[in-house]
Amino acid sequence: MQGLAQEVTALRPELLNGDATVGELAWVWAKDFDALGPFWRHRLWLVDGRLAGWGWAHLPYKVPRGDGTFRESDTANLIWQAHPDRPELLVDILDWYDDVAGDVDRLLTIQSADVAAQAIVTAHGYAFDTEAGGDDGSWVQFNMRELTDVPNPALPEGFRFLTAAEVPAADAVKVHRDAWHPSAFNEAAFERVRQTWPYRADLHVLVAAPDGALAATAIIRLDEATQTAEFEPVGTHPDFRRRGLGAALQLHGMHLAKAAGAKHMLVACRGAPAHAAARDMYYSVGFRAFTRDLPQIKVAG
Repeated sequence: MQGLAQEVTALRPELLNGDATVGELAWVWAKDFDALGPFWRHRLWLVDGRLAGWGWAHLPYKVPRGDGTFRESDTANLIWQAHPDRPELLVDILDWYDDVAGDVDRLLTIQSADVAAQAIVTAHGYAFDTEAGGDDGSWVQFNMRELTDVPNPALPEGFRFLTAAEVPAADAVKVHRDAWHPSAFNEAAFERVRQTWPYRADLHVLVAAPDGALAATAIIRLDEATQTAEFEPVGTHPDFRRRGLGAALQLHGMHLAKAAGAKHMLVACRGAPAHAAARDMYYSVGFRAFTRDLPQIKVAG
């Protein structure tokens, strides 16, 4: 699946689907495998012995978090990808998704640049999800930046950059949980993240506060084949926001990615006008949107 992501990145990056990039696949798979693996279904489509499309269905679930709350969904969701030369495979992917999802509402996303997919999902009974895709929705945009003319980062006095290789695993987990509260991320999930290509501890960058507490975190996934690096995820502890730490961490990370061989940088974020903070931070360090999700829904019945 990551290999197909590499091909799409090289040929038509605007056709990369949500959670279907090299970095997103690594992150979603590794962090959620223990909790959500029983609710996942996969199917691969091969053409002449090469992977040309795949579907990853997330079925309805309810699983506990460590704090006594639950993560739950009563809908099915599809992550998918087809090779740019084989857009018609989406028809087969959707037929398979209907079979495995059963009698529940079905969600998926397509890209604003993917005209072929827009026609196929409409013919298959999907409609634009006005709630998820609206001005206050959860839709995601992809942003890209060339790694030229990257400014030097500036941290507030007393703050410093670290990497995950320099801190205990428990500390790296804690800063993520602090930034994304409530979060089910734990040390077992982090160990899977570290074992999943293309994770590198020297590209897992952190910001430490003057008292040593970790204030911000970002993992950079470098795909040397396409010379593309991706931030996934990026987060700052609520107590340290609005101090420029996220922007500084990304500039620092871009310098590291460039030194490691990357020429392009990707990051995904919420794109709705009501959720402007992250998007504006990425814009402030030179990212620009190049495609967005068009959330789709097919109501059961």
